[in-house]
Amino acid sequence: MRLRIHHTTHYRYDVPATDVIQALRLSPTNHDGQHVIGWRIDADIDGSFRESTDAFGNRVTMFYADGPTSDVTITVTGEAETADTAGIVRAPEVLPSAVFLRQTPLTKPDPAIGALAERFADREPLAALHALCTTLYAEMRFEVGATTARTSAAEALIAGHGVCQDFAHIFISAARILGIPARYVSGHLARTAPQSAAHAWAEALVPGLGWVAFDPANGICPTTSYLRVATGLDYRDAAPLRGARRGGGGEVLNVTVDASDAMRQSQN
Repeated sequence: MRLRIHHTTHYRYDVPATDVIQALRLSPTNHDGQHVIGWRIDADIDGSFRESTDAFGNRVTMFYADGPTSDVTITVTGEAETADTAGIVRAPEVLPSAVFLRQTPLTKPDPAIGALAERFADREPLAALHALCTTLYAEMRFEVGATTARTSAAEALIAGHGVCQDFAHIFISAARILGIPARYVSGHLARTAPQSAAHAWAEALVPGLGWVAFDPANGICPTTSYLRVATGLDYRDAAPLRGARRGGGGEVLNVTVDASDAMRQSQN
């Protein structure tokens, strides 16, 4: 599938902010299953961009604003080809798999997550992961606005609802309890209408297969409709945008993501 992405992030500050810096994990890489055709990041104010790669192998674009600003809009446009790999991820690995057994504040398990993992402890890893994925889809409620970026896996599971980030964190936490390395993925899922956020799912290391992707928010393994952008131990490592500024008072953040099938658009 050829996916077309248009991702806009707009910040508005109460008063002009200075020393605005943004770390952008918005650019995918090439690997088996996806090939980037063209990709561009723009800002609507003067500033400079600097490219680098982080410890997880993610492409990071640093943006430094030149002067005080009350508004800034970051726009991403691009296209990529995706292929069916049955959920198996064949991408360059830069860290030992054991790193992804490490729990974080966002994935730290509590007794409820421990009990969830125990339900699948007697199964082979692949079967356990599929069951965990479908169970979260069946038993958790997807609800926008019920959680924040700071909500932990344990808090979301107790509440019984959340967004894709929460589903991924719970899945990762439970998989790690089972001794299965697991990591967080941020990216895009092609949809029929624009969304207010990018998508998130998880990957787990299955003996004999390698890394396999699971999307518990939808109860499936990712298909050609998914574009993988960044990975990490949790959301904080793979967040599309993280920044800092001096002053500015309060802020309002608006995100619009249009991820769609480019070929379907051309036929309309």
